Amino acid sequence: MQKRDLISITDFDKEEYLRIMELAKGFEEKPNQDLLKGKVVATLFYEPSTRTRLSFETAINRLGGKIIGFSDSSSSSVTKGETLHDTIRMVSNYADLIVMRHPLEGSARYASEVSKVPVINAGDGANQHPTQTLLDMYSIIKTQGRLDDINIFMVGDLKYGRTVHSLLMALSEFDNPIFNFVAPPELAMPDEYKRFLTSKGIRFFEHREFTSIISEADIIYMTRVQKERFNDPIEYEKVKNVYILRNKMLNNTKPTMKILHPLPRVNEINADVDENPKAYYFTQAENGVYTRQAIISHLMGLI
Repeated sequence: MQKRDLISITDFDKEEYLRIMELAKGFEEKPNQDLLKGKVVATLFYEPSTRTRLSFETAINRLGGKIIGFSDSSSSSVTKGETLHDTIRMVSNYADLIVMRHPLEGSARYASEVSKVPVINAGDGANQHPTQTLLDMYSIIKTQGRLDDINIFMVGDLKYGRTVHSLLMALSEFDNPIFNFVAPPELAMPDEYKRFLTSKGIRFFEHREFTSIISEADIIYMTRVQKERFNDPIEYEKVKNVYILRNKMLNNTKPTMKILHPLPRVNEINADVDENPKAYYFTQAENGVYTRQAIISHLMGLI
């Protein structure tokens, strides 16, 4: 079987997106399946992670696999000066699959070129986070019953937010999406993504506030302003609390509207939203286990 990697969301096509949705539904119905029995998966997290790492490790355990790796690069030979090239070459001798998060854009693609075994990108800097996108899509199809005709509001850090970049690319493969970008000028959606939408004839709108227009939303996708992406702490302080979603703001939204967030949150969703039935972000995180089971099984040809 030819090695398959998932580095960018564009490594899958529309048919594969739908296949992952189908597989994830099956794993949600029956999460414990020994498809990875006798297999070893390496999880290499050069950046801190809670949900992505733990959901991958839960997915691997529920599939009957074994886990090696590290959750902090300071506990690896990186501290001795070992290069990414050498780490990947070495680990690919030990494992059947590598899951990697790294702060440098392009690092996951480089790792896939070096590795003998499939590589899954669990986030490379501000670039891509394809497995998050697939669980976001699974959350949308579960709550909206479709991936076509979705009016999605992306709010907050659209410049450095790798999750919104990947989700935009994936939803553009479906019929008639509408994107509403809500961000301050410093964190606006990069021009290359807007040019991409324009080239495909897909509608998008840019806003500085969203309280007066969210009645149109099917999905509100909130994002954290990422302190770790700012070189200047003063610039971060200027924008960190620019958008805060509060429960009272949801009164006139659609009954079926759902709020998504890749988490962790800081202040951008007030705690008073948590008990609203439109808040879906904790279930969204749970969906990550089933979706990542589906991705692993698909890449490794287990089903």
